[in-house]
Amino acid sequence: MITFDDFLKVELRVGRVIEAREFPEAKKPAFILHIDFGPKIGIRKSSAQITALYRPETLIGRLVVAVVNFPPKQIGPIMSECLVTGVHNENGEVALCVPDKEVPLGTRLL
Repeated sequence: MITFDDFLKVELRVGRVIEAREFPEAKKPAFILHIDFGPKIGIRKSSAQITALYRPETLIGRLVVAVVNFPPKQIGPIMSECLVTGVHNENGEVALCVPDKEVPLGTRLL
């Protein structure tokens, strides 16, 4: 079990995908996403294994929820700066966790 204070250590924030492209160097199929989290956090890159259900052009402009306070992680030639959240469907494909309404960029999930 974790405490509520433990949960609060994880910064889950809303961002908007502003760029998405194939990541051919990744070991598993993935996209490179550039996500705008607003003026306080800025734009962060992420490698996201969401290729089964999404195409890069359909991701532009979408809101996503990501962890923004993990340390950066080198993934092939890019430095991933946030972790986009998602859940597996019955086929093991990742569906993004997204707000169902517009909210300000950088809003924290609580």
